Amino acid sequence: MSFLLALALLGGPPENVQVAVLGHAVSKGDRLEAGDFTMEDRTTAAARGALGIEDAAGMEATRNLAPGTIVRRTDVMTPQLVRRGEPVTIKLTSGPLVITAAGRALSGGAKGDLVRVVTNSTSRTLDGTVDGSGIVRIAAP
Repeated sequence: MSFLLALALLGGPPENVQVAVLGHAVSKGDRLEAGDFTMEDRTTAAARGALGIEDAAGMEATRNLAPGTIVRRTDVMTPQLVRRGEPVTIKLTSGPLVITAAGRALSGGAKGDLVRVVTNSTSRTLDGTVDGSGIVRIAAP
């Protein structure tokens, strides 16, 4: 059976759709921006699960991604504002009183995630919430 006959019997050639792909290599941990993407024709099967530019922009790569890669949900995560082993500012707020201390993150997380930190001065381990880049908020007792 010829290739063309097989295509005709199977419903013709695969249908192509426009999908966002990376225009250049992206390293693990890099934040994706809308300018990192171009639009290309890909088969419907290959485009399955692809994120749109608006969904992927602002996310952080979970692995190294090559140019031409279709970005899927497993390739990105919410940007990590606190990373394991990095210095953090530990902040305790109670009314108008704000106490800050230097510390180190024992786990990483995005805004609103629970993380564990250790204070530099007392080596005390605390659980807190990521409040911003390098800032962990501890709930007042």
